Amino acid sequence: MVMNNIRLKILLITIVMVSSLFPQAKFAQATNSKSISLAIPVTTGLLGAENSAKTFYLDIPSGVTSSMITMNTLKYSGTNEKIGSISVENGKMKITLKGTKNTKTLDNVVGYRASFERPYTTEIYNSIWLYSDGRRWQINEYDENNDRMKTADVNASDGYPSKNPPKTIVTAGPFQDKEYLKWYNGAATEVVDPSDIIAGSITPVLIEYSNYVSIKPKFKNGRTIINYYIPNSVPYEPEPSDGLNGKAEGRKYFAFVTYNYKAKANVTTYSYGGLVTFDYGLPDEATLTGNALLIKPNPNPTKFEDKDVPVQISVKGELLAYTSSSNIEEWVFYAKEKGSSNVQTKKDYSKTLKADRSFDFTIPKSKLKGVSSSFTQDYDLSVVVRFKKPVVTKAGNITSLTESFTASAGAYTTPNPPGGGFPGPVSPPNPPKELKPPVALITAPSKVKAGEEFEASGAGSYDLDGLIKNYYWDAPNAQGELPDRVRGTIWYTKEQIGEQTIALTVVDDDSLSGSTSKEITVIEPKPDASIYVSGTLKQNRKVILQNGSKSPKHYPLVASKTKVTVTALPGGSNEAIRYSGTLDSLTSKDILFKQPGKYKATIYVENTLGLSASSETTFEIVPDEKPFAYFTMPASVYRNPEDGNQATIAIDDMSYSPDQDIIARRVWEYRYDSDNNGNFSGESWVVFNHENLDRLNLKVRDVGQYEIRLTVVEEFGQPTINEFVTPEDRQTNNSEVTQNVIERIFKVKNLAPDVDWSW
Repeated sequence: MVMNNIRLKILLITIVMVSSLFPQAKFAQATNSKSISLAIPVTTGLLGAENSAKTFYLDIPSGVTSSMITMNTLKYSGTNEKIGSISVENGKMKITLKGTKNTKTLDNVVGYRASFERPYTTEIYNSIWLYSDGRRWQINEYDENNDRMKTADVNASDGYPSKNPPKTIVTAGPFQDKEYLKWYNGAATEVVDPSDIIAGSITPVLIEYSNYVSIKPKFKNGRTIINYYIPNSVPYEPEPSDGLNGKAEGRKYFAFVTYNYKAKANVTTYSYGGLVTFDYGLPDEATLTGNALLIKPNPNPTKFEDKDVPVQISVKGELLAYTSSSNIEEWVFYAKEKGSSNVQTKKDYSKTLKADRSFDFTIPKSKLKGVSSSFTQDYDLSVVVRFKKPVVTKAGNITSLTESFTASAGAYTTPNPPGGGFPGPVSPPNPPKELKPPVALITAPSKVKAGEEFEASGAGSYDLDGLIKNYYWDAPNAQGELPDRVRGTIWYTKEQIGEQTIALTVVDDDSLSGSTSKEITVIEPKPDASIYVSGTLKQNRKVILQNGSKSPKHYPLVASKTKVTVTALPGGSNEAIRYSGTLDSLTSKDILFKQPGKYKATIYVENTLGLSASSETTFEIVPDEKPFAYFTMPASVYRNPEDGNQATIAIDDMSYSPDQDIIARRVWEYRYDSDNNGNFSGESWVVFNHENLDRLNLKVRDVGQYEIRLTVVEEFGQPTINEFVTPEDRQTNNSEVTQNVIERIFKVKNLAPDVDWSW
């Protein structure tokens, strides 16, 4: 019982002493969120009350899910007034804005008949009559000088009875038509209110006319004046023959003119722009995100055309807060129709932090036949990433992560009347609805460098009452290709530095169109120089210099012109810098510093046009700290008669490296106070273990005092460059330096003999 109490007291004292050696840990809350901005497409000059407010759906960046967004940080900044709150809807950021009003005078507003680019067509005709005698023709035409109709009789010039009037020029002058006049500012989406038109500026504009016209038509007296030849194979229709006798007959000789109107207008326009900013949480441990993107059909839903509908879905996975790509064993992708047991599986064995695969499906036409309006097929998709070695997370060790998604594709049909016809009375058709033209929107950078490829996308375009069927791009001076599809990649040469314009026209399934344009500023293709320092910024560890410089794709960097230098700042040493080969033409280089201190890396780059840039970065190499040697043991032990009268001392090592290196070697020694004077000077050290043990027993026989010494040697806990380090670069320490002497001494005692006083 006494021995147990003694041991308990020793253990408590040891715990208190060990605790006092380690300062209390302080944990700083790391920044665990990030701010981001989404640009609202800048649109200006929008006309019409329907443009006084607009709702925008902005794409959230890849890797950010709606659950990661801190909703109370959503904020709009710009000149527009926000309507309602900003929200996330169907994976997109939704914001509704009130248009900013501006007053503008438009000089070339065009008036069409009811819809964009539909001209007025005047069906002109003159009434020509053959008298009953079959020898004379009455010519009726318009007199533009007196603004009235006039009549003239001319004799036939052919046989009897006359077959055609003699060849002559006749004049017609129907009133200009302004019925359903609708005004536009160059695009179907830019409708100008009639009240904004300056009445005195309205002018008719001739477009096209019949090919048998003698002189160009004109506008006079509020009429369309046209002079044309008859008969000269000019088409005609017969006049009614009621009341005629003899050889008499009447004819209508036709011609046509198409025209529209131009005018000036004082209009109210609306403009939009600005940024939506928000914070989103960054994962602090391995997290899998991704998405499923429907590639086909496009548009979705698509119109059923009595054939199978191909479906293609791209599934993407991305690892966040995880960098050990070498630990990735495989990516696995799964896809199936919802409710089906037929699963498609694809794998990717690349060691990357993101991966994607596409899956192809078909909606058979048999599913679509007989459908009254539309059909939707849902799909279940998922991505799995598996690891070679378990990854430690707050929830425990994991060997894989999974993320699941859904997608839908479909088609719509045009129903036929039951039975294929309309039996019985037919109801009068509904009055035609006013069709709404599509709205064209361009997503492209506002500023690019010459030679730099960029994407121009019309994916944000929309049609309120149908689907967009075609995209037509116009990018004068641009290189590359902008096909008649949603998006394309283009670039500009150095000769096109300045303001450039790209334009987009979209056409919907009602053959209505909408157009827009975007100004792009092309700037000098100067390269961007940058150099990064990574690795372990510690003495005798591998530091990585990386060239992060870039130049526009079509004016690339010249590798041989790249110059890099690394120099010491005050506190560092140029002689301490070690690397193999040269730093010129650098892409990536391993480098080592023998001494701690501050250093500077500088880079100079030049591209094929001779344009150059330079950059520098400073960094600090911290010292390699010595290990801390420390162990615990009882203060005294007793010899054991049952163990050859030996005393056994149990020793536990508690040494550590303050900068996360590895204790690679432990050498244990003791010395004995042979003259029992309490002084170990002159006593020899005896090595009793060098096997790097951190828990061991020492057996000794003699009664008295012993001192223990532990020497620890580190191995680098981070990568190094072996050719530049020696064994002497490994830090070492011993307990004589780091531990109080009283903690390193123990006493060996004899057990008292048992006495029997019974005699």
